[in-house]
Amino acid sequence: MKIVSKNKKEKLEKVYEIWEAMEFFGKYQKIQYLYVCIATAFVAMYNINYIFVAGDINYRCRVPQCEGTPATYRADWWPNTTMDRCSKPILNSSDTCAGFIGSVEPCDAWIYESNDTIVGELDLACQPLKINIIGTIHNVGMLISMILSGWISDRFGRKPAFIFFATASCVGVLKSFANSYLVYVTIECLEAALSGGTYPAGMVIMIEMGGRNNRVLSGVLFAYAIYVGESGFAIAAMMIPYWRSLIRILYTPIVLCLSLIFVMSESPRWQFLNGKTEEAIANIENSAKMNKIDVNKQRDIEKLKEKLCIRQVGDRESYKKIFTSREILLRLFVASASRFTTSFVYYGLMINSVWLPGNKYMNFVLSTVMSFPGELVSLYLMNRVGRKLPLVIGFIVCGVMCLGSAFVPKVYTWAMIAMFLLAKMVMSACFTGAVTYAMELFPTNARGTLLGVCALSSRAGGMLAPLTPMLTDIYLPLPAIIFGSTSIVCGALLTLTPETRLQPLLDTVDQVEASAKTTPPPLIT
Repeated sequence: MKIVSKNKKEKLEKVYEIWEAMEFFGKYQKIQYLYVCIATAFVAMYNINYIFVAGDINYRCRVPQCEGTPATYRADWWPNTTMDRCSKPILNSSDTCAGFIGSVEPCDAWIYESNDTIVGELDLACQPLKINIIGTIHNVGMLISMILSGWISDRFGRKPAFIFFATASCVGVLKSFANSYLVYVTIECLEAALSGGTYPAGMVIMIEMGGRNNRVLSGVLFAYAIYVGESGFAIAAMMIPYWRSLIRILYTPIVLCLSLIFVMSESPRWQFLNGKTEEAIANIENSAKMNKIDVNKQRDIEKLKEKLCIRQVGDRESYKKIFTSREILLRLFVASASRFTTSFVYYGLMINSVWLPGNKYMNFVLSTVMSFPGELVSLYLMNRVGRKLPLVIGFIVCGVMCLGSAFVPKVYTWAMIAMFLLAKMVMSACFTGAVTYAMELFPTNARGTLLGVCALSSRAGGMLAPLTPMLTDIYLPLPAIIFGSTSIVCGALLTLTPETRLQPLLDTVDQVEASAKTTPPPLIT
């Protein structure tokens, strides 16, 4: 005989109201989370592709007359013990490998170390400036995407926005057919402009579907999906070194996201706020059926609006009203600053970890894995303590660790590395916490748009982070000093915004302004 616990039995026997069913977290929500996380993991792969696809590789000039079948990277006939990767020796004869005349000429093709593949078709091997610009152009595309995503998500819904951006990222496969640098970077920018919107749209879906008790959990799971995707791409790049083959293999599966049209659900909260009450209720009843809970069939729409704090169903906030609200602007400023800081410091620390030896692929995987403990810390503290206090303390602790690592004497290398690792772990916790906190600060009617602005700030931080190693030429500890100072200032700014733990999501600008003038609204019961 199967024994059912008392608490579980009470849940099964209880008849839930619509607003209570929205807060229930069961099988239905877990499946929706899975859909979002799988698609996000693939998009995360694409958004770091340039690190490996256009990164530095082991290569040498190809001398057609002297190459065997297959060619070898470390050729015995190479006339110099030092590999000159940008020029090749001139032969005595143009037809055979009969010896060299002692001078060199510019290289036009290269041999790759791993599998003797001819590379350099885009003439990138000896032009590091072109390689670095690819990452910059990718981030420019991401900036465009963040703005576009917010508008589409608020206007047409979370589900169509997520599916559109995720599926559209398959355009990146065209890079594998590019035969010129200009074509390659154009497609890179287009891909980023389309795929980047997957992040805010997917995160909003998980936040609004999971209920108030699972907001931080949804942020942690979303971050884990990104880390898995980034680690997976590094492993795939190690196994498939030729960039054209790598792109074709990894970019193709994302087309399957089109099938989410039939299995993924829209956010009920967005449906309510856009006058789609019947669709929202049907959506909730469908989730209740899968979760095996009973929902009250008697619908008191006015009471439902009251419980969900919905006052203006179907009305859309104007941009003038959004951006003239002092409370909204304050929250937007603080949230944008926190998103900028997390991205700038997190990726800056990763890029400046130059003392890590070994294989670059494994180093990247290990640096990503280090973020997992930080997410667990974030999940525990933000559920037990709150959103605001852990973020304030986290940013300040990270800042102190960064400043400490900048001034630790070189003889205490272990202390410098320990502070660096602690700062990185704490910042990874702040990364997810800042995303979750920002979502709870904004009203549903404008959440997508305002989160798009925050994501814009985050991407700006990510663009600046790769430039920080150049500051070491001015003063070696300068990057760490900047990271530490930025983090501490951000921690101070967060004291200006309210706590959001266990509070219902606000839906309109008026509610946000009212909440700033009065005590926090009562919890949904």
